[in-house]
Amino acid sequence: MRILMISDVYFPRITGVSTSIQTFAREFVRTGHEVTLIAPDYGQHSPEPFEIIRIPSRYLPIDPEDRILKPRHLRRHEAELARRGFDLVHIHTPFLAHYSGLRLARQLGIPVVETYHTYFEQYLHHYVSFVPAAWLQWAARSFAVSQCHAIDALVVPSQPMHDVLQRYGVNTRTKVIPTGIALEQFRHGDGARFRARYQIPPQRPLLVHVSRLAFEKNIDFILRTLVHIKRAVPDVLLVIVGEGPARSQLVAQIEALELVENTLLTGYLNRDGSLEDCYSAGAAFVFASRTETQGLVLLEAMALGVPVVSTAVMGTKEVLGDGHGAFIAEENEADFAAKAVQLLTDSAMRERLSREALQHAQSWSAPVLADRLLTLYQQVLATR
Repeated sequence: MRILMISDVYFPRITGVSTSIQTFAREFVRTGHEVTLIAPDYGQHSPEPFEIIRIPSRYLPIDPEDRILKPRHLRRHEAELARRGFDLVHIHTPFLAHYSGLRLARQLGIPVVETYHTYFEQYLHHYVSFVPAAWLQWAARSFAVSQCHAIDALVVPSQPMHDVLQRYGVNTRTKVIPTGIALEQFRHGDGARFRARYQIPPQRPLLVHVSRLAFEKNIDFILRTLVHIKRAVPDVLLVIVGEGPARSQLVAQIEALELVENTLLTGYLNRDGSLEDCYSAGAAFVFASRTETQGLVLLEAMALGVPVVSTAVMGTKEVLGDGHGAFIAEENEADFAAKAVQLLTDSAMRERLSREALQHAQSWSAPVLADRLLTLYQQVLATR
């Protein structure tokens, strides 16, 4: 197949969407398909085994990490794209990429698949605070229904996200296809190397959290639980990996809760071994987001044998399943902290959950899930 993907985000912008695109595209190319991705130009990027057309972009006012594609620059590529013989368009984001992807598909006479990666209803109010939350929720639902009904097939990363869209009234053909894990990448991590890099003593109890530093990730809750954890394990260290618009607020909270000596903010870590080393340094991976459509970071940690302490909401509920390799906690500071303390202090329990985590991650392999998406493509083309 010749697959044309389009997205408002891609690496070096670190998001779950970027990871999903990369994982599927690499698998498609590995099995003999052709992929072209249209994505913003960030001024720097790494080579990929598939073609990327970088489009000039401008900053998004509410979040300087994000960009908006400049449509006139994209239109300059349309004549060449029309000659390429693509089989379908796969849209990955609902902003300009959505409307540009639809226009391209109409011009090329090919079907459109779109992945609904983000649960917008639950977090827009963090970024557009001057608009009443109820209005934003209504707008998010209305846009979702309108956009989903304009495409031939919809991909969602989890059954809970599928259920949400059904409640909205979306009746587009929908398939639950999570993003898989490149298990060969998350097979080795050197926790000792990470500790040495940041001068962390080998025996210091360590927890890891990896996510964009965004308000909807509920990191403020993790920090409040750390206060309780600190009472039982005074020298505990929480490593927070990521960047984002909530950083200054989180730093202020860390200072207010007197957790400066118990936290380390590393910024983003590259997937060149640095991130894998960080995961592996932890006794547990902690997570409490309410808005994940999947929760890839949970699987990355588990693939490295790192037990998880997490709430189970939306996509994380599906990833965690019946709790193999994880402690599923309530969004209650005392309960969450107690489970984290148990993993920090009970080596036998930690080793058991580590083995379970490794086994659980195997069922989320990238080749299996990429094949499932290719099957959907084939079905859409046959129906078309």
